[in-house]
This record gives sequence, C-alpha cells and structure tokens, in this order.
Amino acid sequence: MAIFEIPLDIPDVEIENVELTKKGDIIITVVSTVEGTHCHKCGREIIKPYGHGKMIKLRHLSILGMNVYIHIRPVRYQYTHCDGNPVTTQTLNWYNPRSPHTKVYGEHILLEMVNSTVEDVSIKEGLGYDAVMGILHRYIDTEVNWDRIERLDTLGLDEISLKKGHGDFVTIVTSRVAGKTTILAVLKGRTKETVKKFLYSIPKRLKNTVKAVCSDMYEGYTNAAAEVFGKDVKIIVDRFHVAKLYRNDLDGLRKKEIKRLKKELSEEEIKKMKNVMWILRKDVDELTDEELEVLKCLFRHSPILELAYKLCNDLTDIFEDDISKSVATCRINDWKKKVKESGLKCFNRFISTLDKYMDKITNYFINRQTSGFVEGLNNKIKVIKRRCYGILNIKHLFQRIYLDLEGYSLYA
Repeated sequence: MAIFEIPLDIPDVEIENVELTKKGDIIITVVSTVEGTHCHKCGREIIKPYGHGKMIKLRHLSILGMNVYIHIRPVRYQYTHCDGNPVTTQTLNWYNPRSPHTKVYGEHILLEMVNSTVEDVSIKEGLGYDAVMGILHRYIDTEVNWDRIERLDTLGLDEISLKKGHGDFVTIVTSRVAGKTTILAVLKGRTKETVKKFLYSIPKRLKNTVKAVCSDMYEGYTNAAAEVFGKDVKIIVDRFHVAKLYRNDLDGLRKKEIKRLKKELSEEEIKKMKNVMWILRKDVDELTDEELEVLKCLFRHSPILELAYKLCNDLTDIFEDDISKSVATCRINDWKKKVKESGLKCFNRFISTLDKYMDKITNYFINRQTSGFVEGLNNKIKVIKRRCYGILNIKHLFQRIYLDLEGYSLYA
C-alpha cells in the first residue's frame, strides 16, 4: 500500500498517535512541546508541572474528504509563590480553550461562509447550525473595530429596509479609501440623532481623515454630517440620485404623452413606439438604429417630449464633463434658464430641489465623488438578505456584510 505524508502544520506539538476510526474519521493525538505557562492570577511564568487536564477534542481541517480531529491533554502547572498556589492549564496558540475547533478550521469555516449561508456550510461540513454561528461570533465582531482602521477619507450614508414594504429601515455607514469599501455600521433607524451619535463616536484621529460625506438628499443624513464635521468636510449629494429625480420627471411626462397619443393615434402607429420607456432611459450613445427610429416616431407626435428629453441629456452632459464646481454651477443655472424659457412644467419640482441643494450637488465636481460605492454595497446587502432568507438582527447583518467584504483577504 502506497504511503504519503502530509505536514500537520500545527506548531509546538509532537504527534503521539494517528488513528483511523470505523466511521472514517482521522484522530491525531498530540502532546505539547512547550514547557511552562503563565499564572492566570499574577501573570508570572511558571514551570512546575501539576499533571494534565482533561482530553480536549478539536475539529481540524479535513484530509482527503475525511474529518480530522486533534486530541490533546494540556499540561497543568502550579505556582507556589502566588496566593492559594493556583493551578493554570497551558493553552497553545493554535486553539481557543472554549472552542471545539482549531483556529485554522474556524478560519476555513469563515471562508466557506463568504457568499454562502450558515445552513449550507453546516450541511457541507457536517457541523450543527449553532456550531457554525459560534465560529462566526468568535471571529467576527458585531460592530466596527476602530483599531483596525487607518483612515476614512470618504463616508457614505444610505438606508435599506430590512423587511420589504414594512418601512423597517436601517442606516448603512461605509467608508471608501483607495477604491476599497469598508462597512462601519448598521444603525437601527435613520434619524438625524442616530446618525449624529455614531459620527460623534468616531475616534478623533480618524475623524480628522474624513474629507467628504456622500449621501442622497435625505436631510437627516446631510444635516447630521454637517453638524458633526462642520465646513471642513464637504457634503456631497450623489449625482445619480439627482439624475434619478430629473429622469423621473421625464418619465412622468412620457406617461402623460403616451396616454394622449393612444387616444389620438392608430394602434399600428402606437406599436411603432414599443419599449419607448426603456429607450428613453438608455444612454444616447448606446442607442441602436432601430431604437433611434422609435424615438423619431415618438418625437414626431410629441415635440414637447423631445424637448424634455434633450434637456435631460443636456444636464447629464454637464455632470459628465470634467469641470470645476464654479463652472458647473454656472452651467446648471443656464440649464434652469433654458427650462423656464421652454415653458415646460414637468421639471418644476426638480428645479426647486436644485435650488435647495445646489451647493451640495455641485460639490461633486470638486473631486467627482459619488456614493456609487454605497449603492454597490446596498446591492450586495440585498443579495445577502435573499441568500440568508432575511436578516432582521442588525448585529448579525453587520457580521455578514463584513465577512463578504473582508473574508477573502482575511482568510483565503
């Protein structure tokens, strides 16, 4: 029978015995090669042996599909120069005393959980659901550990609903540094006071590294950031939230015009304008010849919609251009003037929003920062919620977001 060897890769032990059980499990019995430990009462080094503790059984990484268990009886030491002559059990650094698994096996489970579910990992590894959750809780914090963060640069604030249709909102706080998104908090609710309390809790050394805060136009977020950081940090209203508003106005006009045209035109002519809603939403440069013909047909019957469409694209072009904040402000004001001169009423509400948030909207042009990274994370969170059949516990949600973002870099 051919034999090959695999290094155990566990430090400070010698293998005493290897056994293959009838169930097909591998049991490796080891003994410590480290002499002494530190007194659990006074912390001093002790070297006087005092027997052994109970046998510890630890799940380890599988070999060739077979479950592996490490058995070790830890050495106990007594310190006679400490009050009560305390006895301390030696613990080696490759396992935690109260964990039924080696550390490397725990990290393996966490890696398996990235983009997966507790239930799936439980089935694949033959572990109980609670055992997998126990590993998650032992290794992954339920809130941010500021000591692991060097700087913040750009903060993102956005909300998601834990239960669709129930308005059960939580606030997602993130940071963006050198193209990397980090989860900072999942806060219950979205009030200004809740967000302020968290922002004030950021250590001073990190607060000083914040250059900008990106958000939508929700005043609870923008006002909280302004009150905490003052004028030294730019508050940026995300350009894509702005675009959504004026494109919604265009879509509102489309609905009115299509309703009118259905009364005035033949069914055959209406069919020529099929899928016009999606065509109007596409980038002009990405339109096919067939789609351009659909627009020509539509605009022939609705000049007012053509005008609104061109104005929308004009505003988009402003945001696409690499210009300064001051130039952008002038061009947006010129755009507003064109809208008023056109006689169009569909953009009235949007223009009021522009007037109110102009400074925060045009802050985008300083460094062309958006909260696109927040939206990207929100999409990931939606996947996590679907994958895990809904997560209502915000501490658990924080753990799962953190693991999906950091798991590969930490444990791969």
